[in-house]
Amino acid sequence: MPSDDRRIAAVVVTYNRLEMLQRLVKTLVDVPGLDEVLVVDNASTDGTGEWLAALDRGRVHGRTLATNTGGAGGFHDGLAWAVERGADLVWLMDDDGTPEPGCLEMLLQHAEGLDFWGPVVVDRADPERLVFPIRLPGGARVVHAMTDVRRAADDGLIRGIVIPFNGVLVTRELVERIGLPRAEFFIWGDDHEYRLRAERAGARIATVVDARVQHPSVGALGTPMAFGRTTYNDTPSDLKHYCMARNNLVNLREYGGTMHALAFVAKTLWFYTFTRRDPARVRLSIGAWRDALRGDFTGHERFLS
Repeated sequence: MPSDDRRIAAVVVTYNRLEMLQRLVKTLVDVPGLDEVLVVDNASTDGTGEWLAALDRGRVHGRTLATNTGGAGGFHDGLAWAVERGADLVWLMDDDGTPEPGCLEMLLQHAEGLDFWGPVVVDRADPERLVFPIRLPGGARVVHAMTDVRRAADDGLIRGIVIPFNGVLVTRELVERIGLPRAEFFIWGDDHEYRLRAERAGARIATVVDARVQHPSVGALGTPMAFGRTTYNDTPSDLKHYCMARNNLVNLREYGGTMHALAFVAKTLWFYTFTRRDPARVRLSIGAWRDALRGDFTGHERFLS
């Protein structure tokens, strides 16, 4: 299909970030070539639903869900909505990122031969630094600076890697082939699972190094452990840790195999036994793994009240 004939919809998932959402929507409505903006509101309590309801519909449409379904549920709903409305390409993003001018245009320049591709995500305060580091394909090297990203690119692309769901484009054909993100994950790991599923299905994946989305810094990712040989994604939030432990085990069993899953279990137990002793977090992890093995995706709900 010629690119001029493609219908492109942006899907934004939001929860209690009205000011950020308003800034993002203002940016998106001025993006050339974007047909419409679909906002999925995860039952926000900060006036987001009322703001969306009062919008002049035009190219912006809002949908407020009855309950908070997390990022996973929001993207599941939003991607289905975009496809139902006839989108050939869907541009997926959280409410806290902002595409730089020309981002979509740059992504579309590389549309031929790709199914699932996106920009680099840079620090809003320091656009030469990545918010989410990129592990280069074919090795263990992780890059944090745009200088290294550009050096690693081939014809403007780093193939085989993408950071969903921060400004990524996905084709309607791929959605029809692999389905929607796993809504039951709620948060953490749903984006990674979708990339792994796309990869397993033979999708052509890439990062376009000259297309950028600005994002607030999330600080250092990973706490050093095992004498600095590796890191662990520790978080003070029991909700986030529970979902990470449950969903990561599901992903590792499905896409990496039993040994990878057991290595993750061992790493978690080591971290909360020796690196940052926390018996309560060990118990929480074990409960999350038990739920993963049972296929129970309701355990996170107790943290939402």
